[in-house]
Amino acid sequence: MLRVHKGKPMAWSLRNRKTNLWLLRFLLVFVLAVCETMAYGEIRTQHQQQDQRQRQRNAYATMMYMGTPRDYEFYVAIRVMIRSLARLNVDADLVVIASVDVPLRWVHTLEQDDGAKVVRVDNVNNPYKNQANFDRRFKLTLNKLYAWSLVDYERVVMLDADNLFLQKTDELFQCGQFCAVFINPCIFHTGLFVLQPSMVVFKDMLHQLDVGQDNPDGADQGFIGGYFPDLLDKPMFYPPPNGTKLEGSYRLPLGYQMDATYYYLRLRWSVPCGPNSVITFPGAPWLKPWYWWSWPVLPLGLQWHEQRRQNLGYGAEIPLVFIQTIVYLGIIAVTRLARPNLSKLCYRRTDKNISLIHAGLKLIAIWSILAAYILPFFIIPCTIYPVVGWTLYLLGSFALCSIANNAFMLPMLHVLTPWLGIFGALVLMACPWYTDGVVRTLAVFGYAFCCAPFVWVSLVKVMASLQISLEREVFFPILGESSPPSGFNKLY
Repeated sequence: MLRVHKGKPMAWSLRNRKTNLWLLRFLLVFVLAVCETMAYGEIRTQHQQQDQRQRQRNAYATMMYMGTPRDYEFYVAIRVMIRSLARLNVDADLVVIASVDVPLRWVHTLEQDDGAKVVRVDNVNNPYKNQANFDRRFKLTLNKLYAWSLVDYERVVMLDADNLFLQKTDELFQCGQFCAVFINPCIFHTGLFVLQPSMVVFKDMLHQLDVGQDNPDGADQGFIGGYFPDLLDKPMFYPPPNGTKLEGSYRLPLGYQMDATYYYLRLRWSVPCGPNSVITFPGAPWLKPWYWWSWPVLPLGLQWHEQRRQNLGYGAEIPLVFIQTIVYLGIIAVTRLARPNLSKLCYRRTDKNISLIHAGLKLIAIWSILAAYILPFFIIPCTIYPVVGWTLYLLGSFALCSIANNAFMLPMLHVLTPWLGIFGALVLMACPWYTDGVVRTLAVFGYAFCCAPFVWVSLVKVMASLQISLEREVFFPILGESSPPSGFNKLY
């Protein structure tokens, strides 16, 4: 009996433990299920909020098309602008309106590396391409009208690639249906403007193209200016402090499109109206800030390249720069070692054609010196950092000048006089102590005026040295005779 009584409590205890374990498992599963449900609800709420923001957010947009000699340069400029906007942490999408002929590798780079949204479009037919004053490089700029088709966004800031952002400008999304800056007192600039996307407006613009709306320049500037002719009479935009969006059209303060010309006049910004947020570079295409020769000729070029160095880098250009540097150093070494043999041109002299040969050699010598100063300029990667570009140019011109100098036995100092003049001009222009742009310009002109006589004297000396060498028959040893001794070639 005792064994029976003792066994029952033990069985009941084991049964109790199993029940507790099942209860514990049930509670654990219940808690995990509740947590998972709450987490799913939070994630779903976040996705809903994100989707809602997706439908309401704004965009910075620019366009890219092909068919100009500067397609790659503008591609680099667009990448730098997009990355600079991303670095400013703008609260908007970054959109590139790219024509269908833009290379896919560029599109993938913009999307994957730069975080942009690329919208592929067909080129808008330009009906003004045959008018008298039309500039062919603006043939496809009417693709900018596609900005009105971006109806997924409430506001779009449309940009040209030559904009340099100094600070965040998200307050522009509070502006009305159309807002732009008047750089010219009477004509607003389409390098930056704010718009409210609308398919109605977009289709009407295409209709105006079909019916032939007046367009003074045949480009986007003239067309959009004619489509919004009364913007000059609109009030100035000041962002509301409560963050609400305005209705209607407004003029933007000049601080949103500061023409680089204003800076070059005083070498500092003096734009009192509005924030000094964006610099634009209108004018000649070969003076855009991304070209290496823009600095120190135009001081703001270095500021653009600093943004590129911080945001994008120069990985695409460095290999070509390295190759050119090796080639130039090799030319200098080879021409120096081969100096005694460069001028040994075997020719049997006759009185009939000696004058013709002399004239031909003079022409070759002068053109070789000119080529030494011109050729390196065109083979340097256009978008390399200015300091690297000018260094490579000076090295290349020195290397090619050494060929002419050693081949024609010319005085080295006189051949390199323009080289020294260019180096001095660069140092003078890069000097940071000018009070304003007028003083800087006068200093450069004064330097050029002082250098001109030295360049002329050097040219005369080079021609005289070349004539002496020809008269001494340094270049024309008669066949079968030994060449003149090396000391005979030296000019005094």
